[in-house]
Amino acid sequence: MDPLSDILSLLRPKTAISAGLDAGGEWAIQFPAHHGIKFNTVTQGACWVSVANQAEPALRIEAGDCFLLTRGLPFLFATDEAPLPIDSATIYDNAINGVATCNGGGDFYLIGGRFSFEGDHAGLLFDALPPIVHVRDASNQAAVLRWSLEQLAMELKQGSPGGALMADHLAQIMLLQVLRLWLASDKRSGWLGALADPRLTRALSALHAAPGRRWTLADLAGFAGMSRTSFAERFRDVVGQTPLDYLAGWRMRLAADRLYRSDDSVAAIGFSVGYGSEAAFSTAFRRMMGRTPMQYRRAAVS
Repeated sequence: MDPLSDILSLLRPKTAISAGLDAGGEWAIQFPAHHGIKFNTVTQGACWVSVANQAEPALRIEAGDCFLLTRGLPFLFATDEAPLPIDSATIYDNAINGVATCNGGGDFYLIGGRFSFEGDHAGLLFDALPPIVHVRDASNQAAVLRWSLEQLAMELKQGSPGGALMADHLAQIMLLQVLRLWLASDKRSGWLGALADPRLTRALSALHAAPGRRWTLADLAGFAGMSRTSFAERFRDVVGQTPLDYLAGWRMRLAADRLYRSDDSVAAIGFSVGYGSEAAFSTAFRRMMGRTPMQYRRAAVS
């Protein structure tokens, strides 16, 4: 698989909860902190969206737009001349068929989902994205995202056979489309930024295809078609760490996933990600993950 597919597979979007908001007149609604990613699309009207404790200004979201809330922080939806905000629970606790109504509804409609992830690797995604990822109606990606979310709402509402599996796949489609859009923007950074550079992508693809190989800087620079110095500088400038540091981090995430999901021995897992001995692997794992492999395994399954 390519690096983006590898990382999304490691994150495993596993839960999708759909809800709607039907609002009328002027209003403001305060939402609490949340786990995972909130995904929403506006089908009628417009509102402002802001995230607590963030320097970024509020974004205006209009009909046809989609947006992600990536930080899990409290957030606010409000109209242009919003009154004092109400707590979201005051209307969502009385939702009918998953749709909450504010001020009688009729002027604004939003449908949203919340996606959570297995394990503790979600920072790979969240840290590479801003607090609000805004997908405007003009993009083809927005059409795909809206269709996916509408299908998701239908699956969850109808409770058809296989609905849970369908919901998980739709969640992955939506996340993938947002990440593709982000790769096409000029605001990308981290490993997402690297995937927008064909030279760095070639090196990352080779690294992800064989994480247990004894990689050298020269090997990776060769895949990128760059000198070692130019490759190292470019990779560090875009990703924020050296190529070999990125490799070490990816190996530990793969190892952590196997510790959580399998009964494989620590030695076998360490060998699979490029370590010649259990001791060397355990030392590296503890240095990066803050605990030994067995401590991680026990904590993960408890």
